[in-house]
Amino acid sequence: MSKFMQMKVTVVPYYQAGFKKAYPKLAHALSLVDKAITEKEPALFELVGKLDKLLYQLDGNEPVRKIILQHRQKLLDLYEDIQGDIADWQLAKADQALYKMEDTFDEIERELGDIWEAWGVKP
Repeated sequence: MSKFMQMKVTVVPYYQAGFKKAYPKLAHALSLVDKAITEKEPALFELVGKLDKLLYQLDGNEPVRKIILQHRQKLLDLYEDIQGDIADWQLAKADQALYKMEDTFDEIERELGDIWEAWGVKP
């Protein structure tokens, strides 16, 4: 590492049509507790970093909270793996873990769809 400089790798969001289009059901659920979250176009990685705070905020919305809680540990494990891979400059491994994180969020989105459908809500 340089004496006065260091390289930094960050995970940034890239949604072709925006977060709300990519994950409409999740965006709807999160906007009910904090509209600013969805307005900022958060990276999924960033959301996992704030997962416990989000779960706390979702305390009044038990069905949504329950779905996210079911995936909590897997997401947190992936988050830690990604952080470690980035720190070790294992970027290909970090990228693969990001794909797994996206797959988990896709699963959450599907499960949220079942709730919204049952409630007759169309986010």
